[in-house]
Amino acid sequence: MARRSGNLASCAQDFVRSAFTPHFGGLAAGFASHPAWSRLRALGTELWLDTGSLDESAKLWTREFAALTTNNTLLNAEVQKGLYDAFIGEAAKLLAPFNLSEREHALEIAFLLNARHGLRLVETYDAFVSVEEHTDLAHDPDRAVETARRYHAICPERFLVKIPFIPAGLLATRRLAADRVPVNHTLGFSARQNYVIARVARPAFVNVFLGRLNAFVADNRLGDGTLVGERATLASQAAVRRLRTEHGVPTKQIGASLRSGEQIRDLAGLDVLTMPPKAAAQFLALSLPPDQLADRTARDYQPPLAPGVDAKLVGLDALWDIPDSLVACCDELDAEDLDSFTPDDLVAFFHHHGCGDLFPCWTPEQTATSAAEGKVPSLDHWSDLLAARVVGLDALLNLAGLNAFTADQVAMDARVATVLAKA
Repeated sequence: MARRSGNLASCAQDFVRSAFTPHFGGLAAGFASHPAWSRLRALGTELWLDTGSLDESAKLWTREFAALTTNNTLLNAEVQKGLYDAFIGEAAKLLAPFNLSEREHALEIAFLLNARHGLRLVETYDAFVSVEEHTDLAHDPDRAVETARRYHAICPERFLVKIPFIPAGLLATRRLAADRVPVNHTLGFSARQNYVIARVARPAFVNVFLGRLNAFVADNRLGDGTLVGERATLASQAAVRRLRTEHGVPTKQIGASLRSGEQIRDLAGLDVLTMPPKAAAQFLALSLPPDQLADRTARDYQPPLAPGVDAKLVGLDALWDIPDSLVACCDELDAEDLDSFTPDDLVAFFHHHGCGDLFPCWTPEQTATSAAEGKVPSLDHWSDLLAARVVGLDALLNLAGLNAFTADQVAMDARVATVLAKA
């Protein structure tokens, strides 16, 4: 099995890199510049586009941009257009001699699609590109590490590998960071989550999906939804910066899931902003003079909440507070042989130290409820658990995000199966 797997990895790498013509360091001068983007770069913010679409990115890309980030949802949108139907057929022919099971075949096709699409983006923009693993691997740290290493081998110069924030993902990211595989640790929603991620796993990047935080507040009529995600993101940025200084952690903070151009302005100075094309276009439409853009990372935004809303009762404070008990938990974790931990060991450790709401033990019924809700949880279903601190709001949003990515992965797998059935 090991020899066959090795041959498959080598064949897959040659297959996806066929006709790939990189231009490392050779394309920037060919792109236009924009004074507003240039000012943000001068403030220390890396600029990424949050899209896998070549059509959308072409309308906005300037020499100030450094990366594009894709995910299961964004790649699924490209696959559903039929752009990769011929590639899927070719990939199936490549895999035929390996006699893979149906599941392994689906995993490998998804890997090849992510890698090929990522290389197209690298070739077009000489950009760093985040590529994402199949959601079936999220709870399997060994397979997640193996797949990430394969991505890295395909394009070590430009590929970043996305690993989701769950216990297995933390342990996988820790191993990959030790191997110098750059990881974009995704599905983060709070300062405390990213504090744990940075201390335990030391990835290249962590995220706050700030738009979904604002949507949770607005959709559940807790307030107008403004500044919630912004406050959490800046709190996380402050924590990550402290860890860089105090612990030598290399991690950078990404502001993700942006919804408007104003959010780009309000988060100027953040380590990284990854912007959906709509938000980037809205920012440019503001026509802000560059000298009006200033570093805002020291701001302490106060989200307006509806009358009578208790932020702590709902669990909003978990988005930006890092309690001393969590810091002490991580201090004690440092003294453990963490590399011997299983995901269950990690969960048990946090529960034992009074931080179990970061890693709830979800029941099948709770997981199903979350999946039915979509990306934004309904407070009606979770208010008691949030108030009792059995579940953290950041953990709940993390579950919703993973379920949403899984649904899009299923849709992409179904499209692949349909294409192959017609071949």
